[in-house]
Amino acid sequence: MLARGAGLILGLLAAPSAAFAGAWTMPQGTGQWLAGFLASTSTEYFSSTGLASTPRYNKVEADLFVEYGLTDRLTAIVNPGFQHIDIAAPTSAERTGLDYTEFGARYAFFTDQSWVLSGQVILRLPGTTDTANPAAVGYTDVEGDFRILLGHNFKIGDWPAFYDIEVAQRARTEGAPSEFRADGTFGVKVSPRWLLLAQSFNVVSEGSGISLYGGSYDYFKLQLSAVYELMPAWWVQGGGYVTYAGYNALQENGAIVALWHQF
Repeated sequence: MLARGAGLILGLLAAPSAAFAGAWTMPQGTGQWLAGFLASTSTEYFSSTGLASTPRYNKVEADLFVEYGLTDRLTAIVNPGFQHIDIAAPTSAERTGLDYTEFGARYAFFTDQSWVLSGQVILRLPGTTDTANPAAVGYTDVEGDFRILLGHNFKIGDWPAFYDIEVAQRARTEGAPSEFRADGTFGVKVSPRWLLLAQSFNVVSEGSGISLYGGSYDYFKLQLSAVYELMPAWWVQGGGYVTYAGYNALQENGAIVALWHQF
């Protein structure tokens, strides 16, 4: 979630008429990276009757999201990550190591001054295959993410703004159910150096499979953050997120910080 949660709409910060990443592709020969850190905790989960207590679940993730324009329409993506999870008694489980590493590309089918329609394919390789460790549940299968992305630039008065809508099918293996995903980002540049982001991340499992609480699941997250331009081509982001609804899923509350750079 960290890299996608970051938004990476750097072009909006640089110029009102352009936005990069999300649905947008990078111009040929240019790139950007995001180094991000996420920390979250949970002591409840969404059951069939509402929120119920669960052993404390803490998660820390660090990611480096990199993308580079191979052509104006085709952008290469790589996203390695590191993760620490610990679950309190009576589960008493812990794991520290590589998170998923992602490789893929995004292609712009259509683009003009304000609209872009893209397709994206990502291969996700797990950092562990230890299915016996409860702290590794949900992080052990090879996955493929197939995504359609629609982006639009516009203005709210004098403020440059954009939205990005993404619909995805995530194919999973090793007994984990595949997932339908729908993500949305709304951003508005309220001053020359400040960008505000509101983002929604939504996941619905397609059938039952391996999960912390068994059976099918779904969860819905809201993330709010602000991005500040430190200097040309450098930005810092801070914000938080909450899982506000779900079923057979953790009710997580978390914070994110990130450093962006465009080159």
